[in-house]
Amino acid sequence: MDLPSAPQRIIVGISGASGAVYGVRLLQVLRECPGVQSHLVVSDAGWRTLRHELGMERPAVEALAHQAHDARNVGASIASGSFQCAGMVVAPCSMRTLASVAHGLSDNLLTRAADVVLKERRRLILMARETPLHLGHLRNMVSVTEMGAIVCPPMPAFYLRPQSVADIVDASVARVLDLLGLPHALTQRWTGEEKSGSDSN
Repeated sequence: MDLPSAPQRIIVGISGASGAVYGVRLLQVLRECPGVQSHLVVSDAGWRTLRHELGMERPAVEALAHQAHDARNVGASIASGSFQCAGMVVAPCSMRTLASVAHGLSDNLLTRAADVVLKERRRLILMARETPLHLGHLRNMVSVTEMGAIVCPPMPAFYLRPQSVADIVDASVARVLDLLGLPHALTQRWTGEEKSGSDSN
């Protein structure tokens, strides 16, 4: 007898860095992906940023995910390696969260889940948000990269000629979806630049 296929689980963490819109947009897109189940965990500072930047309260954000977890509940399902998931995205990733992951602190459910994803050799994507960067930030980025994470700062793709902030956000979320191997139609893909007949090398 064939067993029903399990949903592809993606953990979404939202930490306190500026750029809460990236996490919210990712949740919205994952909600529409067939066969994908999103699990949300937000740090205390993340909730503050969501309210300040987007005017969103906890119920509205949690409603975007298939399942939400309290960051203080380190006994939640996503804290265990036995929880099967395809990967985790921290969007945005603050420098505090980056440091916690780099040093394996697991001091809340968000950083514990990230640590589990790394130890189980699954995909961890950190949308790091800070500028400028000091040496400690850079060293932590090297550390998490050596551990298997992908540091994916949200960068505007101006060659796509965005017409709005939403276009810029979608371009970064699209890069994350590509890294997760999930199909999307958020942006046009680069197909090469056409050269005119007068161009010469």
